[in-house]
This record gives sequence, structure tokens and C-alpha cells, in this order.
Amino acid sequence: MTVYTETARFDTGRALTEDEMFRLAPSIFAQQAHDSRSERFRTIPTIEILRGLATEGFVPVGVRQSPTRDPGREPFTKHLVRLRHVDAMRNHAVGGSVMEILLRNANDGTSAYELMAGMYRIVCLNSLVAKTGDLDSIKVRHSGDAMNKVIEGTYEVLSTAETVMRAPQDWSQMKLDRDEARALADAAHMLRFGDAEGNVDTPITADQLLRPRRQEDAGRDDLWMTFNVLQENLIKGGQGGIRVNAETGQRRRVRTRGIKGIDQDVKLNRALWMLGERMAELKA
Repeated sequence: MTVYTETARFDTGRALTEDEMFRLAPSIFAQQAHDSRSERFRTIPTIEILRGLATEGFVPVGVRQSPTRDPGREPFTKHLVRLRHVDAMRNHAVGGSVMEILLRNANDGTSAYELMAGMYRIVCLNSLVAKTGDLDSIKVRHSGDAMNKVIEGTYEVLSTAETVMRAPQDWSQMKLDRDEARALADAAHMLRFGDAEGNVDTPITADQLLRPRRQEDAGRDDLWMTFNVLQENLIKGGQGGIRVNAETGQRRRVRTRGIKGIDQDVKLNRALWMLGERMAELKA
């Protein structure tokens, strides 16, 4: 998930300052709810939660805010914050993975307060959202004692996310043959380009999603590398093809765009992770 900036790269080990967060995602600092919310809606200022989590050792390393066509919603709209514990704030070797906590919130009614597990792969500055067993996410309603609930939820996500951190080692030991890799690619292709009825209308092929973007990823046929190649290609886009008009025969070059929306990014990452888990179960 590409929510990092030049000031928050994970290979530098530096957290974002509040000034940097305000520039990148001002809705984090909302102290009141949007006018569309009723009196029963309780504002959860994300910045106050972040300050509370900082006392527990969790610091922000990446932020992102959803675009909105309504300028009046911009100070309240959906945002995503990525957190890492200070114990992990150190330089890591290229190819390593780092555990994350993802925090999503909005004070305009477009999102509950949600905590999720994530993982960051250093080599590509790309991240994924992982479903950890039966725990998909922890949601905190905009009511009651939100601060304590979020802090408790953060530790709950961490305690159940150990299986996520085992994936790089376990999956890298699982070799995939061509048919298995193609099965994963076909499923990922459907997730990215299929409509509600399962129809796919794109010149981009599943095989293109299996093409590594960097030399160090080439030549490996294990599940972990195959999964990472698929995930990065789907999230970042950039695959090209030729679309042919069925009526006129006119040919037009097309290129896939990267995933920009927070919800689409999270949904696609979760689904991909579940595909990887299912393949790991079959291989085991």
C-alpha cells in the first residue's frame, strides 16, 4: 500500500512529525464532526488517538487522505495512518519485512474507526493489508471511550498478527509450479479487473501480473515472491496492452493505473492475502 512520503520511508527509521501529517492529511486533526452528522455521533480526533498511542510506543510512519469533491468535507474525510512500534524503528536489510498497525478513520460518517494488521516489504516500499486468521479488523464506533478501545484494539491486532510475520519465512519455502503460479495470477487478475458478474474486459493478461518489476525478484518461484510480485503489480499498475474496438477494429494502447483509493487498496490487499493463505494451506 503506497501511503509513504519522502519523509516517511521505512528504510530510514524516522517517524512523521505532526506538521508533516497536517500537510499530507489534514483531516487527521479534525476536532469536530462534519455538519451532516447527528448529535449522537461522537467525534474521534485521530490526532488525539495518535498522541495516546505514542505513549504506548506506536508512531506514525505514513499517512494518506481520501480525495473529496466536496470542499466542505475535506477537513473531516477518510484517512489512513500506518504505525510502527518504536522497538522496530531501526534500519532493516533490503528484502526484510516489518509489522504495521493500520488505522482508518473519518469524521464525516464515511468510515468507522478501524484497526488492521499490515506488513511492509522494504525492497519495494510497498505494503499490504493482511487478514490475520479470524481477525479481519477491529472497529471502534464513534461513541463511548474511544481512546482506551483503540489502544486495547491495537494490542489485540498485534497479538493475533503473529501469523502474518511468519509468512515471509514459511511461504518462501513453498515452491510453486507454473500451473500453481498461474492459478494465483488468474485469481488476482479477476480481483483487479473483474466486474460484479465475474466478467473481465481488459487486454491486460494474468501472465503480465507475474512479471517481476526488478531484477532481484526474477528467477524465484516460491509463494512469497510470487505473491509479492502479484501484489505490487496490481497496486502500482503500469501494465500495457492493446484494446481493439469490436465495431470499428480501431486499436488503442492502454495502461493500467495504480490503486489510489483507500477503500479499494485495503479491499484488494485483503483479498490477495487470503489467496496467498489459501495457496499456503494447499501447499502445506
